[in-house]
Amino acid sequence: MSRVFMPLASLLLLCPMVFSQSAAIPAPTAQYTPDGAMQRPDRYREWIYLSTGFDMSYNPAMRMGQHLFNNVFVNPEAYRAYLASGTWPDKAVLVLEVRGAMDKGSINKAGRFQGTGIMGLEVHVKDAARFAGQWAFYSFESDRPAKMIPQSADCYSCHTRNAAVDTTFVQFYPTLLPIAQARGTLSASYKREVAESEHK
Repeated sequence: MSRVFMPLASLLLLCPMVFSQSAAIPAPTAQYTPDGAMQRPDRYREWIYLSTGFDMSYNPAMRMGQHLFNNVFVNPEAYRAYLASGTWPDKAVLVLEVRGAMDKGSINKAGRFQGTGIMGLEVHVKDAARFAGQWAFYSFESDRPAKMIPQSADCYSCHTRNAAVDTTFVQFYPTLLPIAQARGTLSASYKREVAESEHK
């Protein structure tokens, strides 16, 4: 009887090891088509939530037709790496989700809440082997794959010039900014901006 059950016992001991090793290898967060378009990351709401902006605009002349919420999420692997280092690892993916602000609904009598419809979805991804400047932007207008926004677009220079950490606006992520301050990873341009504002 022992000869019959010993191989089975050995197999059962090995199976958890095999499963744990396969589970430890995460699938690539950003998926691309053969022609370089990015697949829409539909499960981003299972990622780490970073912050929500309300009616934010980096252009004072820009006026939106309605109030908007901007929700930001990042893939868990990149989040954990940021907590340890204060900067983003390769393959980091940040998603900006735009939803309309509602003021009438159910028992709400004051203030605003987020609508169910997604009005915009943008992705900021880091991949040194794929992009010349390490980072790239994608904007999704539907469920279809999106082409990379050309690097001549203003969003690239704006992020390079104003970002607090590694071309990302960590200054607007309240739980991440203190980590960058503690790790000494704030960009020189952002530190200069803070110093100038303190002397005004």
